[in-house]
Amino acid sequence: MSATAVLARVLCILCMYGALAELPKARFEYKLSFKGPHLVQRDNSIPFWEYSGDALAGDEGIRITPSLRSKKGSVWSKNPLVSQNWLLEVAVRVTGRGRIGADGMAIWFTSQKGTEGSVFGSSDQWNGLGVFLDSFDNDNQHNNPYIMAVVNDGTMSFDHNSLESFGSDGSSQQLGGCLRDFRNKPFPVRVRIEYYKQALTVMVNNGLSNKPDDFELCMRAVNVILPPSGYLGVSAATGGLADDHDVLYFITHTLHEPGAETAKVSEEERRKFEAEFNQYYKDLERAKEDYQKENPDKAFDPYDLPQDKYFESESQRELKQIFDGQMSIHDTVRELSRKLDELLGRQELVLAKVSSIPVGQIPAAQQGSVPQQQQQLYVDTIKRHEVDRVLNSQTEVLQNLRDLRAIVNDVQARTSALQTSGGGGQGANVNQQMALHEIKDRLNAVSNDVSLLTKRPQPPANAAECPPPTAGSCVTQVVFFVSMAIQMTLLIGYMVYRQNKEATAKKFY
Repeated sequence: MSATAVLARVLCILCMYGALAELPKARFEYKLSFKGPHLVQRDNSIPFWEYSGDALAGDEGIRITPSLRSKKGSVWSKNPLVSQNWLLEVAVRVTGRGRIGADGMAIWFTSQKGTEGSVFGSSDQWNGLGVFLDSFDNDNQHNNPYIMAVVNDGTMSFDHNSLESFGSDGSSQQLGGCLRDFRNKPFPVRVRIEYYKQALTVMVNNGLSNKPDDFELCMRAVNVILPPSGYLGVSAATGGLADDHDVLYFITHTLHEPGAETAKVSEEERRKFEAEFNQYYKDLERAKEDYQKENPDKAFDPYDLPQDKYFESESQRELKQIFDGQMSIHDTVRELSRKLDELLGRQELVLAKVSSIPVGQIPAAQQGSVPQQQQQLYVDTIKRHEVDRVLNSQTEVLQNLRDLRAIVNDVQARTSALQTSGGGGQGANVNQQMALHEIKDRLNAVSNDVSLLTKRPQPPANAAECPPPTAGSCVTQVVFFVSMAIQMTLLIGYMVYRQNKEATAKKFY
């Protein structure tokens, strides 16, 4: 069996597997997720989550640390995530007034809840996974802000000032990472962490667009062993420099194989959830009524809308246009980069083929194409018989011009004779009439010759130019037409003169 046939079969098998492959099923875990608005309850608690340290919970999200020095905070889920495959998506916003910030924040999946510590606000020697968003350049290698994934089995201490390996903070322990500037972005920076069949993938949205699926691959590692269950959390810390570290939402999905059946909610559990929902709804309505009774002057008016919340200002509109323009430029640059990669690949392929040809040997296809190319580049010139035909035409034109000149001279002589001759009775009038008829005939002949010259076929465009005439007495076109104009003026003047003279003679007699 030839290599081509084997390759074709392999490609067919890969295509069949690709067509049959399906994405894993995702199940939303509401007890392991939070998202605004209306995030905080009346008692400042978050359902199924707890926060500590300097963290502050708001209506739209949780501020893990404010922009003050030496602050630490965290938020952890009350229930563990029990699954071998899961997907996390976390939206964060890191903002600060300085050109650089500190220290950073971390997203956790650990077997035990973390406490306040030295690793981005959480405890060291954790058992599980930590995805760190490091904003401060501790090792002075100019490679921050940096996003990295670090796995620990509970025995190692995180070395924040490591200068080994790739030179990034903690790089000697990390599975992988990427340089991403996540500070002061117009949109929230989203981090998607997927753990499926012991393969860990971290994807990041750069915060320049709000598109739901605009993610870039940050790192991927296989054969990653994590605990079968763990708690989810987010922590942050500030140092000598300070940033606001906010978490806007934390969404958790458990992943299941396409053919596997997911756990179904029993009837008893469904009734329990429905009772909880009804109780929450009643409490919410009761709280609204109590608030309106206690604060009648602050009752909500549907027609009194706050301008800053529902309407954008002119500066916000301009800023949004700037961000949209930057995003379009970013998309264009990415498209140009992709096309450039394609061109480089083609160039490498051509260079490989050219280098495989022995020196001094030309392929048969190229040998057969060389004469054809040379024939296409050959430009034909004017032939000798075409030159002779052009010269003959030039001689005929000169001869016709000489004849026209002789006719014009004859007309001029006869006109002069008519002007010098006086009256001569009836015989003179007859001679004058005959002379006028002869002049008209000569002018008609000149007109016919000129029309024949204008209708003469022109030489081809690519023909060579005619050689200059050797005779110095040839009449140019300008001289010819000027002479004709003078003769016509004299003839008309003579006719007017004769008419006036005849009218005067009739009055005299």
